[in-house]
Amino acid sequence: MTEASSRAPRLEDSVDAAIVREISLDARATLSHLSERVGLSVSAVQSRLRRLEARGIVKGYRPILDAEALGRPLAAFVEITPLDPAQPDNAPELLAHLTPIEACHSIAGEAAYMLFVRVPTPRDLEELIRDIRAAAQVNTRTTVVLQTFFEARPIEPADYPACPPPGRGARSRGHPHDG
Repeated sequence: MTEASSRAPRLEDSVDAAIVREISLDARATLSHLSERVGLSVSAVQSRLRRLEARGIVKGYRPILDAEALGRPLAAFVEITPLDPAQPDNAPELLAHLTPIEACHSIAGEAAYMLFVRVPTPRDLEELIRDIRAAAQVNTRTTVVLQTFFEARPIEPADYPACPPPGRGARSRGHPHDG
């Protein structure tokens, strides 16, 4: 495998970055809206979007759901550490069936993984922690989320930082308050 083939797919140019930026802000944006925002025809935007999907840059389109309205208002981070350092490193596979676990991250530090979970009540959290411990033979350390100020933010493409659209920068002309 060459170095180039082992790297993650990359954006081709600033237009791809603009499309990604727009759909990360609104996954339901129409091709017409995207076309207006990036300055290409609808068919060109559709073609680029299909390529972004085929290359795995756009992996899907998901709604942002209100956990509280869905009966899971209690969120927590659960660090897990194997009981036996020699045990197989297969905790993600052993925990995948536990649907209250929304995310599982391999982390650096004392713990091996950080889980993000959502449950209806403190009692449900206690039961989930018991299930995690039993399923993966791990110690846990739990931090309950009191309030979330932001999450699921759009991912800004690193190689193509956002620029203000034409006519919207600090030096635009034509607006009565522009200097």
